[in-house]
Amino acid sequence: MSFFDRFRLGVAVAVAKTVTALVRSLRLGAASVLPGEIARRLHPNLLQLLSRQVKHGVIFIAGTNGKTTTSLLLRTMLERQGWRIAHNAAGANLVNGLMTALLANTNLIGQLSADYAILEVDENILPKVLPSIQPKFILCLNLFRDQLDRYGEVDTISQRWKEAIAQLPKETVVILNGDDPTLSYLGQQLPQRVLSFGLSEPEAYLDEIPHAVDSIYCPRCGHSLDYQGVYLSHQGDFHCPSCGFEKSKLAIDSRKWPQILIGIYNKYNTLAAVLAAQEIGVDADTLLDTIKNFHAAFGRSEELEVAGKKVRILLSKNPVALNETIRAVNQQRSNGGSSTTLMVLNDRTPDGTDVSWIWDVDTEKLVEKGGTVVVSGDRVYDMALRIRYSQAEGNVCKLIVKEDLQDAIATALEHTPTGETLHILPTYSAMLEVRGILTGRQIL
Repeated sequence: MSFFDRFRLGVAVAVAKTVTALVRSLRLGAASVLPGEIARRLHPNLLQLLSRQVKHGVIFIAGTNGKTTTSLLLRTMLERQGWRIAHNAAGANLVNGLMTALLANTNLIGQLSADYAILEVDENILPKVLPSIQPKFILCLNLFRDQLDRYGEVDTISQRWKEAIAQLPKETVVILNGDDPTLSYLGQQLPQRVLSFGLSEPEAYLDEIPHAVDSIYCPRCGHSLDYQGVYLSHQGDFHCPSCGFEKSKLAIDSRKWPQILIGIYNKYNTLAAVLAAQEIGVDADTLLDTIKNFHAAFGRSEELEVAGKKVRILLSKNPVALNETIRAVNQQRSNGGSSTTLMVLNDRTPDGTDVSWIWDVDTEKLVEKGGTVVVSGDRVYDMALRIRYSQAEGNVCKLIVKEDLQDAIATALEHTPTGETLHILPTYSAMLEVRGILTGRQIL
């Protein structure tokens, strides 16, 4: 590195650390994005320079759902084994967020100290950052429709992933969801070493394929796939009767591993992290103990206590995510643990500006259980209309509409009996608002 490059690197790091200190001292946010954005302008190649300093390599975690939870679980596993980890823990998964995470682990002259960097990566920018950062591991969790105004259909994303990953060194290890037909097919085309995770538990099959499915056609020939059963959306045990394409062989037995948190989607997150940790060399006892004692990332099955009542926040940002959180809530209801649900729908840039996806969600399964549903958010009346259309004649579900979010939270808490849990199902920006209200000031 030339003297000029070292000087630019030092200036970029110093400015980034100063910005971080200012933002945090003034309580303007977590400083998970701005420092990296400014540093990138000062040194355009900073991401590449920093990533090359990670001692044992970079681990990318990509997919529509589950990135933050999986990355936190994997980080915990590796740290308990003694590794030093750089991680974009706040979930800032665009280029500026990745850079900020690496900068946080450097000294004032730009020397980075980390054994591994675990970087949650937005599915749309994965192909764009691979030329700069060549990871040792890539975890591909799933592909669902999410913010069509930004990303397009899952086949488009998959094709971009294939083209970008295929250019990486053959030593790269690709760990992907074998129950997802699109990803299973992707893995079968890559020249790298590919390991698949998935479920081997037919007793967990859904009774029927949900409305919110994206990949029930063969990615090779386009024929309808035959499913022995589905676990979540289009993820399951499948084969193509036309061309013979079938689910990839799994490298992990799901029955041998418990799961973190609630919901079958978290079983997938668990398996992805376990498979990666095993490849790195974490022992089985450490993995099991980490799973047993894992605490949720913010907004992802996070549990709080507010005004003497339990609150669980379940981020629900697309059709599959909301279907699965409804499924998880109903399981809690079956055990007498929940009768009130708060749904918060926003349409800001982090959420996706098109909210028509709510009509692909099986909200009927939520309201048929009765209880109370409170709705709020920027698009409160869109959500209220969807819930109203979900109610069959004679349905006893009580719908409460509250434009003001703080009022909605207070109302939902009032309707939550002591001993039960209030489940809050927000989109992304709504989740941040909800947490700010619950953790930042008194509700009642």
